[in-house]
Amino acid sequence: MREIVLDTETTGLDPEAGHRLIEIACIELFNHVPTGRVFHQTVDPQREVSDEAFAVHGISAEMLKGKPLFAAIADEMLAFIGGDPLVIHNAEFDLKFINAELKLCGRPALDIPFIDTVTMARKRFPGSPASLDALCRRFAIDLSQRTRHGARLDAELLAAVYLELVGGRQPGLDFAVQALGAAAGAAIERIMRPPRPHAPSDAELAAHAAFLAKLKAPLWLAPE
Repeated sequence: MREIVLDTETTGLDPEAGHRLIEIACIELFNHVPTGRVFHQTVDPQREVSDEAFAVHGISAEMLKGKPLFAAIADEMLAFIGGDPLVIHNAEFDLKFINAELKLCGRPALDIPFIDTVTMARKRFPGSPASLDALCRRFAIDLSQRTRHGARLDAELLAAVYLELVGGRQPGLDFAVQALGAAAGAAIERIMRPPRPHAPSDAELAAHAAFLAKLKAPLWLAPE
C-alpha cells in the first residue's frame, strides 16, 4: 500500500487573502514505512512573507528569490503523488494552499483520498493535545532538530507519528521496504540454469562400492 506524507510552508494563513505556498515536501510510504523516495521543493511566492509566518519557519522572501515558481514544479509534484492517499497533519490547511496554487496555474484541484492525522490523534487520545510536537513527545520521537517548522523535517516527523498512530512498527517490515526500494524501477533478470543431473556418475558408483567393501558386518546384511 503506497501513501504520501505531505507538508507545506506558506507566506501566511489564508490563500484567499493572497498568501502563497513557499515549500512542499512529500515522502513516499509503503505499508506505512518510508521507502526513501522524497519530493522536496521551495518556490518563489512572488510576494512578501508575513511576520507571523516568518516567526514559524524562518523563511524570508529574500531567501526564495531565484527559486522556481509553483507552476514550474507542479508536474513533478503531481507525478510523485500519483493517485495515492495523502497523509497530512491538519489536512484542510495544506490542501487549501495546494489547490489554490493549482488553480492559479490553470490546473484542477487534487481529487484523491487523504488521511488527517489530527483527526486520527483526537480519536485515539481524546482531550489530549494533537499538535505534531505533542504527538512526537507522546511517542518519544526525537524533536531536537525542530527548532523551527520546515516542510521536509515536519513530513519526516509526521511519517514517524503516523506509523505509531496506525499501530507501530512491525518486525521485519523495514527489511521488506528496503528490498522494495532497491528493486524499484529496476527489472529483475532471472538466469535460467539447466537442471542438475540426478543419476550418479560411474566414478561416484565406484567410490560408493569401494566404501561399502570396507564395512564389516553392515546392519542391512545382519540376519533377522
